[in-house]
Amino acid sequence: MKVAILGAAHPHVDYALEEVAHRDELELIAAAEPDPTMRGQFLGPLTGVPVYADFAELLAAHDVDVALVAGIYARRAEATLLALDAGAHVVADKPLCTSTAELEAISAAAQRAGRHVSIVFEKRFYPATIALRRLLADGVLGDLALVASTGPHKLRQAQRPGWFLDPVRYGGIAADLPIHDIDLVLALTGATSGVVAALTGNARPADHPGFDDHVALLMRAGDVAATIEASWLGPEAADVHGHYRMRVTGSEGTAELDWAYHRLRVTTHDRPAWDEPLGEPVRPAAYFFDAVLRGEEPVISTAAGLLATRVALTAQRSAERGGELLTW
Repeated sequence: MKVAILGAAHPHVDYALEEVAHRDELELIAAAEPDPTMRGQFLGPLTGVPVYADFAELLAAHDVDVALVAGIYARRAEATLLALDAGAHVVADKPLCTSTAELEAISAAAQRAGRHVSIVFEKRFYPATIALRRLLADGVLGDLALVASTGPHKLRQAQRPGWFLDPVRYGGIAADLPIHDIDLVLALTGATSGVVAALTGNARPADHPGFDDHVALLMRAGDVAATIEASWLGPEAADVHGHYRMRVTGSEGTAELDWAYHRLRVTTHDRPAWDEPLGEPVRPAAYFFDAVLRGEEPVISTAAGLLATRVALTAQRSAERGGELLTW
C-alpha cells in the first residue's frame, strides 16, 4: 500500500511515518508541502523519498493509496479533495478544514470516490479512554448525563510559524482545540444532532493581536450536556504540554480521566474511589491502517470525522456571533 504525505505543518506527520516504520505492507513513496519553511522542517529529514512543493504535482507523478494530510490548516481541504479525486484514502490530522463549504465539498468527494476520510482523534485510543468506554458498556456508571473537559495547551509562541497566528489560515480556536472532546462526546452518546454555543477571547492581545487564545463551549448531544474549555494559555513552565482532563458523570457514578498523567479515577454510589487499571498505549493511526489493510471501514469513519468537524465549525460560527446557540 503506497502512502504519501500531503501537507506537513505539524509533527503529526509522524502518524504516517510511524505506521510505515512498523508495517511491511506500507511504503512511503512521496511527500509534499507548499510552504518552504514547513517543507524543510518536517520533510527535510526524509531520505530516498521525493519531496514536492505542490500537491497536484505529487499526485500526477505517483499512484497513491493513502494520503496523510497534516499541512497548514487552511490548505488541508485542498489536499484532501485532490487526494480523493486521485482515488486515495485520506487519514488527516485535525482540523480537517476551516469552513463549512470545504466540509461539504469533502463529503461529496468522499462519496463520489468511495474512499475513507478519517481524522486521527487519538484521545479515543488513550488507555484511560478505552477503560472508560469499558466501564460505560458494563453499566458501572449508569446512564451518561454530563461531560466536562478541559484542554490547556502551551502556545510556545516564539516557536510558532506565522500562519498559525493568522486567523484566516488557522481557522479559529473553536474549530480547532475542542474537536477531540467533541468527537468523544459524539462517540460516547451516539448522537447525530444537537445544539452548540461557544465563546472565545484573547487574554494576551499584546502578544498576539487578533488571535483568540481560549474558548468555552456548551454542547448538547442527545440527552447529554457537555462543557468543553480549551486554550493556548497552558503554563509554559508546566511539566506537560497540556493537562487534558475529562469528568464523566452518570446516574450511578463518576469517572475522571487525567490523560496527561495516565489515570482514570472512578467513584460510584456503592463503591469508594478507585484507580481503574489501564492498558498499554497504542500508536495513534494504527486503527486506520489496521482497517484499510483488511478492506474495512476505520472505526473513526468518514461520517464520524465529518460530524465532529461540523460541530466544531458550528461552534466557531457561534463564537463569531457572540455565543449564539446553533443547531448541528
